[in-house]
Amino acid sequence: MTRIADLLDKGKTYSFEFFPPKTDAEQTTLVTTLRELEPLGPSFASVTYRGGAESRRRTVDLVTGMLRTTNLVPMAHLICVAHTRLELAEILVELRRSGVENLMALGGDPPTDPDAAIGEMAYAGELVELARAIGGFSIGVAAHPAGHPLSTDMATDRDHLAAKLALADFAVTQFFFEADQYTSLVSDLADRDVTKPVLPGIMPVERLSSIPGMARMGAAVPGWMVERLEAADARGGPEAVRLEGIACATELCEQLVDAGVPGLHFYTLNRSVATREIYSALGLAKG
Repeated sequence: MTRIADLLDKGKTYSFEFFPPKTDAEQTTLVTTLRELEPLGPSFASVTYRGGAESRRRTVDLVTGMLRTTNLVPMAHLICVAHTRLELAEILVELRRSGVENLMALGGDPPTDPDAAIGEMAYAGELVELARAIGGFSIGVAAHPAGHPLSTDMATDRDHLAAKLALADFAVTQFFFEADQYTSLVSDLADRDVTKPVLPGIMPVERLSSIPGMARMGAAVPGWMVERLEAADARGGPEAVRLEGIACATELCEQLVDAGVPGLHFYTLNRSVATREIYSALGLAKG
């Protein structure tokens, strides 16, 4: 295994994010995606977690499956909500016994299941401290360039981020669409004496229909990009929109690399085409 903190010490990382499949069809899609992306030689692969016993099992199974059957370095997500401290400790111990060394510690969204347990920890920083107590993990936390959707103001958001990142090894951002959002976040952290690596999260806009949902997730697509995508739609329909979205994401990556980012983190949505196209356009693909 390889610790992400060690990879970041050595140079830029390029990483992919996946979610555990719920159905046989999703499993087939994911297996195909992993086979197609593994030859690109990513630094690590991040696996999300939605909470609850079923999602817990899927995440652990996918992460340990990567260890056994691929050359990928996995990072397991874990959330505080709907878990007791003991349950979280048990999950962390299971991950370590399985050989997992990399963890993304998250607060998590409030559970919608009325039968969900009441969590004993509310913030990612508490989970980072628990993982540190168990030992052996390289730990990442989440950052929101536009501010967390539940934050009351940007200064408070940055204060909370600086506090939890001070406990962790690195951060990975929510996806965003303009480079100055990232550079502003890093500058705000530096003003708070926190200079640990922050990996920018990249997700291209491939469909016009996805734009409202991105705004609800706290990452609104800027007007100039909407205009480019709508113009592409008028020229050539859905495929032209997809290609324009890839072009916008590639331009963002180029700007971020020029700004000296420690790496790039791609949200794949368990599909490989967009990531492979951006990788190729950036000249990162091997061979």
